[in-house]
Amino acid sequence: MTGDATPAADEGNDLNTSGSPDGLLQDIDGPQQACWTVGRAKNIRLDKWLGSRIPWVSRTRLQRLVAEEAVKVNGRIPKASTKLNPGDVVDILLPPTPTKDLPAQEIPLDIIHEDEHLLVLNKQPDLIVHPARSHQSGTLINGLAWHFQNAGSGSLSGVGSDHARPGVVHRLDRFTSGVMVIAKDDTTHWRLGRQFEQRRTRKRYLALVHGDMEPLTDVLDMPLGKHPTIREKYAVRWDDTGKEAITIYRVRERYGNFTLVELEIRTGRTHQIRIHLSHRGWPIAGDDMYGGRHLEVRDILPPGSGHDRLAKLLERQALHATLLGFTHPATEEDVTFIAPLRADMAAVIRALRDRGPVQRPKVPGTELDLDVVIPEPT
Repeated sequence: MTGDATPAADEGNDLNTSGSPDGLLQDIDGPQQACWTVGRAKNIRLDKWLGSRIPWVSRTRLQRLVAEEAVKVNGRIPKASTKLNPGDVVDILLPPTPTKDLPAQEIPLDIIHEDEHLLVLNKQPDLIVHPARSHQSGTLINGLAWHFQNAGSGSLSGVGSDHARPGVVHRLDRFTSGVMVIAKDDTTHWRLGRQFEQRRTRKRYLALVHGDMEPLTDVLDMPLGKHPTIREKYAVRWDDTGKEAITIYRVRERYGNFTLVELEIRTGRTHQIRIHLSHRGWPIAGDDMYGGRHLEVRDILPPGSGHDRLAKLLERQALHATLLGFTHPATEEDVTFIAPLRADMAAVIRALRDRGPVQRPKVPGTELDLDVVIPEPT
């Protein structure tokens, strides 16, 4: 879930399962029989519904399983396009799940806080959170497995391990950087997950966007859903497929053709911040999926300015999860964690400040201290 952080605890809330807690009657070495009773989902395609329940199996593969009559709905052979409604019973014979024994890999981690119950880190860009179909290694989870093996500081929670995502309470997009919390035991995982689900966490992001944002603050209340034609994208959807998505933005600095904006999200939809800003005409710098452009030196500084070392300023979306606050599951204390900007995004902002002029409007409701979160180079 982009900046878009999508809580793992939100997945599957519209179904009731039979069999094991996940609805899976598991045989680790072979196929699995799964049985679900549809909950709140209404008039949704079978292949799409299955895809949200079984993330390690591609939609094409699921459609093939349906065609091979490995799926039944209410005891009958369906089509991939069959529409599901509450109370329908779905049976499927699945290929084996990914192994729970994730390979430990030495991946640098910027750890902000760690105790016996949880770990908080500042995720670097270009790092996938958990193994997926096309990335079985080189993920944050692989790096955490190495950290726990070598630091002797605990382990990942077992929640989500059947989906190759142990300990993952919420996620950030691959190229979004910033603060994340990881659960080290099951009780912590469920308690944190409930806070995300009930929107009791506090989240603030910083983004650098194309354009001069006006007004200085606003509430972006636009429902989001899958893009109608492009599989990997999401979009503003005003039809019955759209889910509530609310983002509050507050301008922090203006540089003429770019704006630094602080964002507060009330929901955690996939790509939420990226879509909301792009829809209003302010795509995030570097976000070529939603209308932004990768930044080069000529986008910011005139030729011969002495900043040639920044020839490639930014090759990913300039979006950073800066603040995360929640109630600690064990101590019940309110805690807040701040992740300073990663070096690439901080360098672009410093270059824009050097270029000038810079406007710093006073906008009520801002929370981030820019002197803290945009560190000077060492």
